[in-house]
Order: sequence, then structure tokens, then C-alpha cells
Amino acid sequence: MITLDIFADPVCPWCLIGKARLDRALEARPDHGIVLAWHPFQLNPTMPPEGMERNAYLDAKFGREALAKKQMPVLEAAAQSGVTLNLAAIGWMPNTIDALRLLHWAGIEGCQTPVMAALMRAFWQEGRNIGDPEVLTEIGAAWGLDRALIARLLASDADRDTVLERDTHARERGVRAMPTFILGERHVIEGAQSTEFWLTVIDELAELARARAADGGTERSAQRLQA
Repeated sequence: MITLDIFADPVCPWCLIGKARLDRALEARPDHGIVLAWHPFQLNPTMPPEGMERNAYLDAKFGREALAKKQMPVLEAAAQSGVTLNLAAIGWMPNTIDALRLLHWAGIEGCQTPVMAALMRAFWQEGRNIGDPEVLTEIGAAWGLDRALIARLLASDADRDTVLERDTHARERGVRAMPTFILGERHVIEGAQSTEFWLTVIDELAELARARAADGGTERSAQRLQA
């Protein structure tokens, strides 16, 4: 087994596209041996706690005249990757610290990936405000987290500092792109890589594992002969 650490934010479109492409590769190689671990990395770390109206956010970030040009690569990549972006449904841009806290708790309970998928689906396809504690509680409960406990935690500052410190630590280590993947704690892979790229990675890992197994078998045979 090998860990693939992923630094992402559910409101990042390239994180959504990158996850979809990775998912297809993992589905095509069910014996891939890769364990996903999601880490907090805010797209908008200076977003007001209450969030803001999405059109106002886009105007402030890109400018109205440049918006269409900025969005075109995202829309084209989403279409090519079979990813649904229901932009008309998205009216609010949330602060995602609470969504990332939920993802942190999901990691403790072993359901990070489905919770991240649910957060992305809620925002990009259903147009829900994933900064809303009720929405987050519902998502957590749908994947087996204790509803009452999640509601209490979200109403408090539980693990807020932990999540913010992990985000800051990632930036201090040089993480800049979204998403960023770290394979086996060694190999840094930036951006929404293609399904073909991930298939190649998985196949190379499998070949390496077979070579190591063969070398181990040869070594054990030699040891038996020497004995």
C-alpha cells in the first residue's frame, strides 16, 4: 500500500476535476494499492467567515471583463472530464474552514474520500452552501458520522486551530498549486493530472512491486541454498 496525500479545497474547480480524473484511474485499476489522505488547503484563506455572494467574489477576484476568459479553461476541462458544473445554481461562496474541519473528522472515522466527494457535489452540482453548519451536519451524518456530535463540534471551535495550522504548514512547505498530490511522502505532483497520467503511475507502481517481489524471492532462494 502507498499513501497519496492530497491538498485540496472542495470549492476549487481544479480539485473537483483532478479528483474525477484520479477516480477513473483508480476504478480502472481496482488493485491499485493506493490509500488517499485528504489535507486542508483553503482556496480563499482570507474569505470572510460568513462567506460572500459568488458573483461579487468572482468580480473581485477576476474582474467582470476577464471572468469569461478565466473560466473557459475550467469549463473545457470539466466537459472533457465528464464533470458537471452547475454554475447557475451556485449563489454563495463559503468560507471552507468548517467544511475542512468536517473533512478532518471524517479522516478520523475513515470516510474522508466519500465526504470530500459529497462536499464537492453539494457545492458544484447542488449549489448548496457548504459553509452552513446544517448542510455540513447532514453531509457528515449521511456518511456515518454522529449527527449530534458533528453539530456540537461545528458550533464550537473544535480543531479549528489544527486545521489552520495544517494549512499553514503546507504553504510553508511550498504547496502552492491546487490540487497538490504527494505520492509516498516523496513525489510531488501538482495540478489536475489526466486519467492517463494516473494509470501510468499505478502501472509503474505495480511493476515496481512485482520486481521487488521477484528480487525477494531470488534472495530467499539463494539463502536456502546457502543454508
